[in-house]
Amino acid sequence: MRSAAPRLPAALLTVVAALLTLLAAGLARPAPAAAHDATTTAYVEVTGTGTAVRAELDLEYDLLMKSAWLYEEAYGAKDRAEQLRQLKANAQAVNAYVTGRFALAHASAACTPRPAGDARVHTRGSRPFAVLTLAYDCPGGAGGSYTVSSALFPDAESFVHSTETIVHYDLDGQRGSQVLTAAEPTLTTGGHHQSRQIADFFLLGMEHLLFGLDHILFLLSLLIGARGLRDVLLAATAFTAAHSVTFLLAAMGVVTVPAAVVEPVIAASIAVMACAGIFLRDREGTGRWRLPVVFLFGLVHGLGFAGALGIDESWSWELLLSLLSFNVGIEAVQLGVIAVVFPLLVLVRRTPAHRWVLPALTAPIVVVSLYWFWDRVTAVPS
Repeated sequence: MRSAAPRLPAALLTVVAALLTLLAAGLARPAPAAAHDATTTAYVEVTGTGTAVRAELDLEYDLLMKSAWLYEEAYGAKDRAEQLRQLKANAQAVNAYVTGRFALAHASAACTPRPAGDARVHTRGSRPFAVLTLAYDCPGGAGGSYTVSSALFPDAESFVHSTETIVHYDLDGQRGSQVLTAAEPTLTTGGHHQSRQIADFFLLGMEHLLFGLDHILFLLSLLIGARGLRDVLLAATAFTAAHSVTFLLAAMGVVTVPAAVVEPVIAASIAVMACAGIFLRDREGTGRWRLPVVFLFGLVHGLGFAGALGIDESWSWELLLSLLSFNVGIEAVQLGVIAVVFPLLVLVRRTPAHRWVLPALTAPIVVVSLYWFWDRVTAVPS
């Protein structure tokens, strides 16, 4: 009588099914960080002293044009020259929308906004963003606190949900950063806001990794290809060290690499690590090349992390606090994923089912990452 082969526990089958569902979701859209029909982030720099204040707003182009209730020829424009023409032709509607949803006050009295120069367009990740500059005339003289409020792209408009506005300010010598949301749409300068700043950017880092499917898939590829706990710890350390270095350098403007280069390489790195994890995992000498490759790809992923903050300001301790908090948030989620997934993979490897489970997990990772690579390489620059 032949003994029955051990069966994969139902809990593990459930995990495998959940991971496959997550991977399949990637085929429906390039990646959460690149999708623009779910959520968005607005970036704002506010600077000035006394009565003269300027705000530079960096807003996703098509959402801005839709929110200003313009026609498809405006929000659907793909060519940069046409986008600039549409912004100029519809400047009144665009400015009315922005000034109606973004406000500045000084000493509790509203500041009066006016356009300051023509709008610009640039690419952030794979999406076009419009850069609008507003000059504010504020009442009173020097001193006193400023209040910044944002209600840009609210859920009620139905184009997006859960919009976050990352505000960096330097007003009357007071510097800081804060993430504004629908629940907490206002910041006030003055006082000590370090704890709020740390919490905001820690959560922002967690969200960026947790909902950044490309980074999650790279991490899963590392775990699938690991031969033991030591392998996982070394790979995770190499990846963390590498992306932390380039993240800090890129966010502070020391290193600049176009997103058109970074995004395709990130997609390719996932496919390379996923294939290596299946085909080269048990080959002699794999450990010699694995860590250098992980470190190299980590450098590229760090550049991708930096793009999420939209920081364009000079060095300051406030800037470093934001960057470190964001990076620690990334690491917290990374450790959480490792703590949950790696023990499950160890259990899977102890059953005969690992011969089909691991390739079944790897195949969708490769397909999705290659699709992202093709999509990002062939994207028409705007």
